[in-house]
Amino acid sequence: MLQALETMTQTQKNQFKDTANKLLSSTFLSRDKRDNKEAYYFLMSYKEVFDEFFEILGYEITLDVPQGAVMLSGGNNSNILKLKRDESLILLILRLLYHEKMKETSLNENVVCSISDIHEKYDYLQIKRKLNKTDLENAIRIFRRYNLIETTGDLKTLSTKIVILPTILMAINSEDINEVYNTIIKIGHDEEADK
Repeated sequence: MLQALETMTQTQKNQFKDTANKLLSSTFLSRDKRDNKEAYYFLMSYKEVFDEFFEILGYEITLDVPQGAVMLSGGNNSNILKLKRDESLILLILRLLYHEKMKETSLNENVVCSISDIHEKYDYLQIKRKLNKTDLENAIRIFRRYNLIETTGDLKTLSTKIVILPTILMAINSEDINEVYNTIIKIGHDEEADK
């Protein structure tokens, strides 16, 4: 690894540092997200160097080339993001929407939904408590920071478009979409049982 780093130009060293820091702060990189594209392709070019570097820190890089997604995993449990109930529900709903919208999308198109789609799915699942707009906005900001989605427009507007990035498949790696649906129902009903 040190040899590879020594052969890099100063620009490449800076790009290595920026890409490593981006992965450490956001866990995911998506080729389809504008501000991730350069880091994604740089990581692909120097994958072995990144693997060695992160292995020293106790992390592992998972690269899904067909999806254009990268995930950093491992490390100690101090870097795990703990989501609130509604944040978990919204993430699971985004995963369901990704699955549903993928059927309507060609391979070279992004999966797009709107804020109103999230509200509709939430209501459809008959979760007793209404979805709070502030909680939804906060969740969307979190998922955008972790490169799971990209937004266009004001989050307060129901028609605002959300691009669901393929990294969501790594964040919720369930192959069985019914399992995702059942998890949503369980979380929704657990709240009712706690009352």
